[in-house]
Amino acid sequence: MRLVIQGPGISFQQLAHIHQLLSASHQQFIQIGEHAYQLANQSAIPPELHAFCLDQRIDLALVDDLHNLNNLGLAVMDMDSTLITIECIDEIADMQGLKPQVAEITESAMRGEIEFAESLRRRVALLKGLDASALHRVIDERLQLTPGAQAWITACKQHNIKTMLVSGGFDFFADRVKAMLGLDVAKANSLEIIDGKLTGRVLGNIVDAQAKADYLERFRQELGLRQDQVVAIGDGANDLTMMSAAGCGVAYHAKPVVQEKATYALNHVNLEGLVYLFSPLSASSAQTCH
Repeated sequence: MRLVIQGPGISFQQLAHIHQLLSASHQQFIQIGEHAYQLANQSAIPPELHAFCLDQRIDLALVDDLHNLNNLGLAVMDMDSTLITIECIDEIADMQGLKPQVAEITESAMRGEIEFAESLRRRVALLKGLDASALHRVIDERLQLTPGAQAWITACKQHNIKTMLVSGGFDFFADRVKAMLGLDVAKANSLEIIDGKLTGRVLGNIVDAQAKADYLERFRQELGLRQDQVVAIGDGANDLTMMSAAGCGVAYHAKPVVQEKATYALNHVNLEGLVYLFSPLSASSAQTCH
């Protein structure tokens, strides 16, 4: 296994202290990014290192050697607050002056306190009568890719890793994100719109936690991939089943319940951190840090 540490800024002093805490006197860090480092042949993370990195806002992970860009074949990702910076339904609700009410339900669902399908029905019902033009306004005024998203997807393409967005949000936005990033597949819910207004209902079966996992599994089988060749990335309780269906799951700036159950967690770096998390150890293309 390899230890990967990264952060918005890691100083030489921090790196030296981490090296000391690891008692890795005969090993040296390999720099794999501007603020990302790797150390091979690690088997455990000392509790004091966990505490130090938590205090210093540094992400660290003990990564299985199988989990690298050369081995992965499919990356499955959540959309809201993962690939994009917003929760689309909260922003739609803001057009109705209902953002606090809807956001409260969203947060409760992401913490796993309410079943996702029920939470979605409650939130969408609050949007009844809203003009569909509000959806276009959210795209035009508020929808932004999460920093590092393009770098991650570019790395996936370079390594022939298929990319799939599965969202409990709405296809109106998912299709736009798919086009922006050049993703292979996007699956999401459909809002019912009649006479240019939202009816407060969702069409068809709701894309909930199990549906996300089912889409992942179906695509994995179509591609002829093993489970260990799949990574799933998300931030809410609705992503946990999907993560369990993958070879590894990454909690991205996620709720505590997700961090506890995910294989890896990124709390401080942006999505480009995924590139370094899954970067194979390669001394020929990296710098050694003493």
